[in-house]
Amino acid sequence: MVSLSALDVSYNNLEGPLPTGQVFRNASIGWFLHNNGLCDNLSGLPKCSSDPKLQHHNRRISSLLLSISIPSCIVTILATFGVIRIVKRSKRPQRTAAHDKRDVFLVWNFDGKLAFEDIIKATENFSERYIVGSGGYGTVYKVQLQEGRLVAVKKLHETEEEISDEKRFIREIEVGNLHETLENDDLAKELNWQRRAAIARDIAQAMYYLHHECNPPIIHRDITSNNIVLDADFKAYVADFGTARIIKPDSSNWSELAGTYGYIAPEFSYTSVVMTKCDVYSFGVVVLEIVMGRYPRELQSLASLGEHNNLAMDLLDQRPSSPTCLEKKEIALLIEVAFACLETSPQSRPEIQDVYQKLIRPQPSYFASPSGTVTLGQITDGKV
Repeated sequence: MVSLSALDVSYNNLEGPLPTGQVFRNASIGWFLHNNGLCDNLSGLPKCSSDPKLQHHNRRISSLLLSISIPSCIVTILATFGVIRIVKRSKRPQRTAAHDKRDVFLVWNFDGKLAFEDIIKATENFSERYIVGSGGYGTVYKVQLQEGRLVAVKKLHETEEEISDEKRFIREIEVGNLHETLENDDLAKELNWQRRAAIARDIAQAMYYLHHECNPPIIHRDITSNNIVLDADFKAYVADFGTARIIKPDSSNWSELAGTYGYIAPEFSYTSVVMTKCDVYSFGVVVLEIVMGRYPRELQSLASLGEHNNLAMDLLDQRPSSPTCLEKKEIALLIEVAFACLETSPQSRPEIQDVYQKLIRPQPSYFASPSGTVTLGQITDGKV
């Protein structure tokens, strides 16, 4: 190596002392970069120990200790966390038991269920033997709890207003929809003729909003008595918009058959075009159902509107009180509107806007139909 003037052995993971040749005496540190095991008196390299084998042995021992100690530390930490969790879990039942012994009447410890059970037991279900006073819409009882503590408890009396509110709430959750109301004899009696006329107006108003005030219009496609929801005051709301469709102005609006059998417009037997008049037909069926108190099955097979009207007046729901003369005229108007909506041809049916205006401002009939429609002027005391 007498003629060798440069030797770059960087990035080779070499180790041990540099050779003693002439070329290494004037060597540059750049020749030996990234060779962590090299040693020499050259500036930038570590000094070599007196025993190179001993140095190599020490480095191997250090690496081995690191490889053992790191996993051991991890295992120790995980074991410590596991022991802590087991100890906490074992203490939980004791904590619950201690909680039960605490004073449940303290605001920060209050447990209404425990307190009520203690009071019921201590007073033997509010026996008169424990009464110590009354007044202010309630009765005061002397209560001695299990731990010996003596307390006074006031049991409030229900006021007539509270009882009325409770009945209204119960009725609200029990009434549900129009169909269930008409099926229940007690509720159907409570559904007098004024309320029935108001329900028809509520439905017409909701449909008027969908058809004429929404942009683009919305067709419900399943107007039935099951989808008319009543609140505690028998106010009606249209519900269940699962089959509703938005009418697109630049579309043919074709759709698959949807709705409830018996309420679906007859044109769906030969066309699948969705139009507002489909909802109008369903509304007519629901109005007759309101008047008759049940689904009008016998009306579907009759041919002339005159026969329809005579039959409808003869089959009025008998459960409400007998209608007054004014109510008879309103019933006749509902029947007139219903059969105008039940015209076989959708073009002959009125828009729901006209129906709604007719119901809120009764006028002489303006619903024209090929077979003739009964007018208010033709009705006397509910007879057609």
